[in-house]
Amino acid sequence: GMFTELAILYSKYKTSKMREHLELFWSRVNIPKVLRAAEQAHLWSELVFLYDKYEEYDNAITTMMQHPVDAWREAQFKDIITKVANIELYYKALSFYLEIKPMLLNDLLLVLVPRLDHNRTISYFTKRNHLHLVKPYMRAVQSLNSKAINEALNQVLIEEEDYQSLRASIDAYDNFDNINLAQQLERHELIEFRRISAYLYRGNNRWQQATDLCKRDHLYKDAMQYASDSRNTEIAEALLAWFLEINRHDCFAACLYACYDLLRPDVILELAWRNNIMDFAMPFLVQVIREYIGRVERLETKGEEAENEKQEQPMMMNEPQLMLTAGPGIIPGAGMMPAAGMMPAAGMMPAAGMMPAAGMMPAAGMAPMGGMQPNMMPGGAPAGFQQGGYM
Repeated sequence: GMFTELAILYSKYKTSKMREHLELFWSRVNIPKVLRAAEQAHLWSELVFLYDKYEEYDNAITTMMQHPVDAWREAQFKDIITKVANIELYYKALSFYLEIKPMLLNDLLLVLVPRLDHNRTISYFTKRNHLHLVKPYMRAVQSLNSKAINEALNQVLIEEEDYQSLRASIDAYDNFDNINLAQQLERHELIEFRRISAYLYRGNNRWQQATDLCKRDHLYKDAMQYASDSRNTEIAEALLAWFLEINRHDCFAACLYACYDLLRPDVILELAWRNNIMDFAMPFLVQVIREYIGRVERLETKGEEAENEKQEQPMMMNEPQLMLTAGPGIIPGAGMMPAAGMMPAAGMMPAAGMMPAAGMMPAAGMAPMGGMQPNMMPGGAPAGFQQGGYM
């Protein structure tokens, strides 16, 4: 159409009018045809504009990186780079910014944060030795707690000798090689970094290495804290012995307080007596004795209470169980005498050797024992006779 032909003529004879014409009538031109004309005329800025409108974002980014003097615009580049289909262009863009606009590199990285492979990005800048340049980017993505990011940022902070930021990074993000970092910092020339090394050993339950490192740097407070946290009597007592070796009796007394529940009183008494520092150990010993007295008093109180409860309990006699409550099916065994006044059941013969009780009449049909006559009571007395006369 007319607008397409006019754009082609502008590209050949009046290049200054080309951009204005495209901005006004880009929707009415044949974009592929005008693209070829703009490329032949080396109108790179107009070419990028047409690629953007034609949704050829990959070509637009490639053109800007190939002709940065004429075609690159910061806002336009950051807007288009997020729309490209080829993810390799992200990393080509990083290389482009590193060479052409290094001070704007972090702005580009922050735009690409949701789309980048952070491990690959960190590896790229590590190989180029430009980690310091992307420190703001690493801080922005450290919340992901990636091992590569944490280790790279920690390394940057070590090189910058920023021990406060390093300590904060270690506390907030723990996904890194703790032991490797501790071994690296153990040989650092600054004492604060060696202190962080002891802190890392402590976090990995390497109490002996942590306390030894504190001893080497005379970090008395940290040494006492780590000995107390270790819950190890041997480490605490070894630290006390070291304080005595360097004649730090004040630290000896402070350690008695910090590690009170780990120390054995007999060992402390011996150390204090052998080094003639009973005054420094006396508060500890007084507290121990008071604690033991309290325990003994509590035991005595419990013993007295138990004795009193035992005396107050009434004596319980075992009463014989009545036959009526003994339950059904229980029949007196052989040799057992029936109770007074109890009649044997009808037709039941008394057990062998069992005599009827006084006043008990034999059951119907039961023959008297031992030739007893009818109507006679045991012992030969007539029936109805009681002692003292007839009834």
